[in-house]
Amino acid sequence: MNIAEPFIRRPVATTLIMLAILIFGIMGYRRLPVSDLPNVDFPTILVSASLPGASPETMASAVATPLEKEFSTIAGLDSMNSTSAQGLGFALGQRHDP
Repeated sequence: MNIAEPFIRRPVATTLIMLAILIFGIMGYRRLPVSDLPNVDFPTILVSASLPGASPETMASAVATPLEKEFSTIAGLDSMNSTSAQGLGFALGQRHDP
């Protein structure tokens, strides 16, 4: 005797068992206290500056470095990134909460 034999011999009972499992599954899913997609919002600071005609080196020393120094005074800041390009500078600070 294999596992499938009683289910093959009794199709009505098999259908009722499957419907009961489906109904209890739907009821259990609706009662879950956990959100499917929790709302996560990490605090972020993004500063962009432009200085037309300035080289990336000038943007790094005149814009990005002072911004990084100011960001370092903010409590709880976990990461800082800065990018400099021709005439543009960006600084990003983020806090990652567990």
